[in-house]
Formats: sequence, structure tokens, C-alpha cells
Amino acid sequence: MDTAIEKTLAEGLAQLKEVKTQVELDRFYAVYLAKKGAIAGLMGQMRSIPNEEKAAFGKAVNEAKSQLTNEYENKKQALEEEALSAKLQAEQIDLSLPGRGAGVGHQNPFRLIIDEVTDIFLDMGYEVVSGRDVETDLYNFELLNVPADHPARDMQDTFYLKGGKLLRTQTSAAQAHVMLERKGLTPIKMISPGKTYRRDDDDMTHSHQFAQIEGLVVDKNISLGNLKATLELFAKKMFGEKREIRLRSSYFPFTEPSVEVDVSCFACQGKGCSMCKGSGWIEILGAGMVNPKVLKMCGYDPDVWSGFAFGVGVERVAMLRYGIDDIRRFYADDFRFLSPFYAK
Repeated sequence: MDTAIEKTLAEGLAQLKEVKTQVELDRFYAVYLAKKGAIAGLMGQMRSIPNEEKAAFGKAVNEAKSQLTNEYENKKQALEEEALSAKLQAEQIDLSLPGRGAGVGHQNPFRLIIDEVTDIFLDMGYEVVSGRDVETDLYNFELLNVPADHPARDMQDTFYLKGGKLLRTQTSAAQAHVMLERKGLTPIKMISPGKTYRRDDDDMTHSHQFAQIEGLVVDKNISLGNLKATLELFAKKMFGEKREIRLRSSYFPFTEPSVEVDVSCFACQGKGCSMCKGSGWIEILGAGMVNPKVLKMCGYDPDVWSGFAFGVGVERVAMLRYGIDDIRRFYADDFRFLSPFYAK
């Protein structure tokens, strides 16, 4: 074997024995086995070798290359096995260690308010009816005294679906279902919490999706005084025993007469502040006596039966209760926003 070939092979084998890391192995490859390495350099000398010696010289270079390549592959495999063993050792599970507890999620204030309001009315003997997100025009509008040409429809930009369906704009649709199911024979005392949908531009105070909790009571001899007493009890349980309410005349197709309901400000105790805009009162819901037309359309004789209905916006109550400044936070799944409600 040529002296240069023997020297290159000996030096290569010696250096390969000293290789301890993948970086050193890559450096070895670049020096000896790469396209511009020592072995390639030896093959480049073929031009100066006499013709009668070229075959022997080429054979010797290839044998040296083959030997270095085999030793390189063996070293590479050894380093990979060593790295895998170290990784497995580092990741070894100690079965004697105690288990790690699962992380506990945080309640969304949106859900907290629904649960709290629901509990208040359950204690007052109400049943809970969830209703349907996808409704028909009949239950969402017609049976609630909102015919096709009614101006109130302009205030409820509706998501219409195929086949005459729509996304409900109010949970009152559930009340129409229940009244028809009862066929005008039994009293009703129910609330219907759930999501509603209206075409709106989302901003700090508006959302195309929001939640309502609407209530309905139908019985004999129900009066506006029963409604006021019910809402006073709700306000005290929800916002504190010192709260008072006031009723202001309003209009809703479903009720007659209709009222807006304000609660005395719980931030300033009615003295006037930024939360109540200096008035001492905060609007929290709409309500009224069930319109006799609605009772009749839903199977109840208005000469025998009467009732009241009310509706509260879940996000509005949550924003007031917890000082939340943007309705979009309820739907963002931001851990930083949710974490303060862990203990609530």
C-alpha cells in the first residue's frame, strides 16, 4: 500500500478512536470522508500515477475508504445508542414519587351568573327549561305577538337558516313551547336560561351572541304586584339585602303593560357614581304582564289566566357584578381573565 494511503488511514483510525461526541464525529467525516476530504484528495492523485500502477493505487484507496467508512458507521451507531441511553435515563419515571394533581379549571363569570340566578329562582319554586337554539318564526316571533310586519322585528336582526329556521333572538321562544304543551290547563312557573343570537357588530358592549335568562309565571289572579315582589326578592338575593328596585314604563310586544326595572346602585348605595352615571340607579332587566293576545295564541284563556314575564341579560349582570369592561372577554378563554374567579 502506498505510504500516503497508509499514513492517511492510520491517522484517520487514530482520530476516530478519540471521537467522543457527534460534533467531533461530524468534523472527522468532513476531514476524511467528505467530497473534499483526505480520501477524495488521494483519489485526485490518480492523474499523476503511472498507468501501470493506477489499478493498484485505486484499489488501495478504496480499501482505506471502506475501512474508515465502516469504523465511522460503528462509531456513529455507538454514539447514537449512548445518547438514547442517556435520554432514557434522564426521562426515567420514579414510580415511588407521589402523583401530580390535575390542574383545576377556572369558572367563567358568564357561567357563574347563570348558576347563581338559576339557584335563586329554583329556591322560589321555578322550573328550568333550556329551550332550543334553532327555532321557527312561529315560536320566536308570531306566538310572542311579533307578526311579520311588526316594527319590533327591525330591532332584532335575525340569523335566518335554510328551511324556514332561524337562530333564536330571545329565550322567550321556550315559554311559547311550554304554554302550548300545557294546553291552557295548568299554571306555569319557569325560567329559561340560554344563548341568543342577533346580527350585531361586536364591540365592548355588544355581541352577536349573548345570553338571557327569561322567566314566566302564568296562573289565576297574577298581578303587577306579584311581579314587583318577585323582582325585589331577586334583586336582594343577587345584589344585596339593601337593594331597592323601581319600575319605569316601557314597551315590549310580549307584555302589556311593560316596564324597565332598575336596581339601586350597589357601588355608591344610590348616591350617584360613574357606574350608575350619577343617577343612583342601574337598569338590569325588562318585564311586564303577559299580553292577553299571547296567552290566547298559546292556549290560555286571558279571562281566566294572567301572568308576568321578565328577562335579564347574563353578560350585563356579570359586567356590573365583577366590574368587567368588555363583553368580548366572556368568550376569549383568556386564563389571565378567568383566574380571579377561581375562588368565587
